[in-house]
Amino acid sequence: MHLDPLLLPAVKLLLGLTLVAILLRSLHQPHVIAYLFAGMVLGPSGLAIVEDAAWIERVGNLGVILLLFFVGMEISPQALAARWRVPVLGTLLQVAASVAFAWGLGAAFGWTSAQIVLLGFVISLSSTAVVLRYLAERRLFNTPEGQDALGVLLVQDILVIPMLLILEQMGGPSGEGGHVGLQLLGATGALALLIWLVRGGRIHLPFGPWIRKDHELQVFIAILICLGAAAATGLLGLSTALGAFLGGMLVRAAQETQWVHQALSPFYSVSLALFFVAIGMLIDLDFAFAHAPAIIALVIGALVTNTVINAVIVRLLGSDWRHAWYVGGLLGQIGEFSFLLVSLGHHTGFIDEFTYQISLAVITLSLLLSPAWIALTSRLVKPSSAS
Repeated sequence: MHLDPLLLPAVKLLLGLTLVAILLRSLHQPHVIAYLFAGMVLGPSGLAIVEDAAWIERVGNLGVILLLFFVGMEISPQALAARWRVPVLGTLLQVAASVAFAWGLGAAFGWTSAQIVLLGFVISLSSTAVVLRYLAERRLFNTPEGQDALGVLLVQDILVIPMLLILEQMGGPSGEGGHVGLQLLGATGALALLIWLVRGGRIHLPFGPWIRKDHELQVFIAILICLGAAAATGLLGLSTALGAFLGGMLVRAAQETQWVHQALSPFYSVSLALFFVAIGMLIDLDFAFAHAPAIIALVIGALVTNTVINAVIVRLLGSDWRHAWYVGGLLGQIGEFSFLLVSLGHHTGFIDEFTYQISLAVITLSLLLSPAWIALTSRLVKPSSAS
């Protein structure tokens, strides 16, 4: 039989993913949750349809690059400036409060500074994918609560990049002068580019009108911009995620966002699914069941802590308590980009395998419970926009 050994597992994976997604969507769960659940069921600790760890990691990395490329295209510095108080000031205060909370825990348990910063960053991020889906289904995008939550999520997505860079540096420099020099060069260039873009810089892609007329060529140009930017920062010793993010911002500055969205939309959907499926496959179900009480307690603690921190900060910035608690409930879960931070912490040795598996399980269960948590918060505080 002339059958590629990867073909049959791929068919099984797609079939299983489709069936699980249909089941969970019928229960009104976001696609992200369906993808995570499918990964757990189909991965090495489930039905073991895919067991190649290297393949799983590569798929996840590609998904991350495309995710941040699209995030970069959505960033509008001007829009942030128009409603900056809660999104910008509130998010910075929220991250600082999360790190301070982690510092208090770390002092009690003897954690290192790297572990403290990692935990603070992890719990500070909420899920853009889950909250966007919730707001869209209930038509809450244009409500005051929805606008505040979206603004905070946008700034959080931006802060993922400096968080990754900070954690990479806390992991220790390579010790090679040339490598450090490249990193400094890359960081300087990235900072200069960000400042230029924030100040309203505009560029024009070569052959732009011609490219817009050729839909097939658009696909290759869009992928080239995304992967090329990621490769450039990777060669400079920086995160490939940073390059993808900057590439997305460059595309927006070139005012070419529309055709790039259209060209990469199918790739983005597939990569988004595979990223979360890959995360789900990394979870050891036997481990999760064996430590279920601790994981459940940590998830409840994370939901309560995140909700309280966000609510208090929104209240301090001038909103009433009903508004503040609802925004806090919307942002209560731990977000998908926290998977990146935890993976980096594991790779750099900040956390051991036990803590890594606990973290993966807690983040996943937080996402799974997020719709129910938001609904519970809405019932308790009864905001006028959600009624």
